[in-house]
Amino acid sequence: MQHGARNTEYIGRLKFSAGFSLIDVVLAIGIIALLFGGIFVVYFSILDLVKNIDVKVSATSVLNRQVEIIRNVPYEGVGTVGGVPSGVIPQEQTIIFGDFIFSIKTTVRNIDDPFDGMLGGTPNDTAPADYKIVEMEISCPGCAKFAPLIFTTTVAPKNLESASSNGSLFVNVFDANGIGVGGTSAHVVNNSVTPTIDLSDATNASGVLQLVGVPTSTQNYQITVSKTGYSSEKTYPVGDPQNPNPAKPHATVAAQTVTQLSFSIDRVSRVNVYSSGDRCEAIPNINFSVTGSKLIGSSPDVLKFSTSSNTGSNGGVVLNNIEWDTYSFSMTEAGYDVLGTIPFARTIINPGSTFDFRFVVQPTLPKSFLVTVKDALSGNGITGANVTLSKSGFSSVATTGHSLISETDWSGGKYSSQDGGVDAENFPGSLRMLANASSTYNTSTLSWLISNTIDFGSASSTFYALHWNPVSQLPATGQESLKFQLATNNDSSTWNFAGPDGASGSYYTISSSTIWNEQSSNRYLRYKVYLSTRSEFDTPVFNDMTVEFGGMCVPPHQVLFNNLTSGDYDLTATAPGYQIATSTVTISGNWYQADILMNQQ
Repeated sequence: MQHGARNTEYIGRLKFSAGFSLIDVVLAIGIIALLFGGIFVVYFSILDLVKNIDVKVSATSVLNRQVEIIRNVPYEGVGTVGGVPSGVIPQEQTIIFGDFIFSIKTTVRNIDDPFDGMLGGTPNDTAPADYKIVEMEISCPGCAKFAPLIFTTTVAPKNLESASSNGSLFVNVFDANGIGVGGTSAHVVNNSVTPTIDLSDATNASGVLQLVGVPTSTQNYQITVSKTGYSSEKTYPVGDPQNPNPAKPHATVAAQTVTQLSFSIDRVSRVNVYSSGDRCEAIPNINFSVTGSKLIGSSPDVLKFSTSSNTGSNGGVVLNNIEWDTYSFSMTEAGYDVLGTIPFARTIINPGSTFDFRFVVQPTLPKSFLVTVKDALSGNGITGANVTLSKSGFSSVATTGHSLISETDWSGGKYSSQDGGVDAENFPGSLRMLANASSTYNTSTLSWLISNTIDFGSASSTFYALHWNPVSQLPATGQESLKFQLATNNDSSTWNFAGPDGASGSYYTISSSTIWNEQSSNRYLRYKVYLSTRSEFDTPVFNDMTVEFGGMCVPPHQVLFNNLTSGDYDLTATAPGYQIATSTVTISGNWYQADILMNQQ
């Protein structure tokens, strides 16, 4: 029995030693997977390399075959169908070779070699088509890693040149800075000659495409130049009802002359158009129009760019592929007045830029007058100019770059909190101390109310002044019976109230006081109003609060007056460093706008 037990134990140990644990199996599988994965990658990389070599060899064979075909074509036939020079070679063709489908683009150009003079030069070469350059580009659209091959050769005539009855057409393409734009696609069409011309070619590194030996034709060469990511430009027919007198008519080519046409293109831009209030609150679905300054025709003027759009449900829209130009923006939405635009409504958009334009609007009020203040010399806007509009019995002052927000009613819980001693309900449109049961006022307490949060739209806000009405109280209530503190932040939760010197124990006690500058550069604001009295029969009264502010959505150079009456007004503008500017305006309709120009001192 003991012998049997020992044998069992031995056999158990033997089985354990000869077996594999789960970890051993997993590691073995991992190693095998890595090994075969590496082999797999190497194998397919070799296959890919072999295939790439195969497709390049095939492409080269196709090009060689095409060259041999061209060499056997008579010199007069060496050209492209619809091209200049005209010939029998297709501009684009598809060739199947083995397992590959190739696409070949062929360009043939006449070359005016300076060896024997140039057309129109000294000496004048009356036979400028000295020889031809043939350029073929082969690609394989279905091949993943095949880079197109380009082959160039020259073809010369066997006999001496003779004077040509054709001319030359040179296409020059420049950018906004007058620098040539290479690689620009030029599409040239002329259906009035035989054979017809319909060719696409590209400018050289200097932005020039030279077409030599072009058939003569009068105002029939239609030319369009374009490049990916750039604006485009083209010629136009004369006498079109929509553009009878084009600025750039279809080109004319005369015998033994060079016709040069210049086109100007550059990178297109993106324009973001927004509509909002002066605190950047989005105001949706504002209709507007945009017009450029470039003309494609005159008598009558025909604009190259003009469009209408809408700011959409979010108060913003993107205009893509906008050419560099001077543009005018105009709001066409009924029911809203323009408080101003950022920047000016007429503005320059540079090539390859992202440009933001904002309509700052408010619901329409009768007889509104928008004033724009500019430097008379530079035309730049002036921020911080005081503009006074006045006539008999009326005067109003506004400051460019400044806006106002007012609160006049706290009833119905339109405030954040209070200590219970402020009456916000019984006198809508004003705040007073809460009377006790005997209809008298507590003379030993300082009651307070904290406003709701005012959102100014961005952290770039500047707070200028605090105004309130009435500006004075009954003498019986005592000095400083009505006073204020302000708190600002960017988190809408941290409220540290302070007075005009930033101290927690100081107060704004005089209306139109300057706001402590450290409270600017914040998005959110609350005010805290304090009421007290020395007379149990009298209470201070608070009717309205106004915060004067600036921000990213406040028009920096414009002010708006509204609710005016018809008549003549005196307009006066003052600004530091400028002479006083005055003018007279007549208000009659519901909307009027004017510029006031200021001369520097």
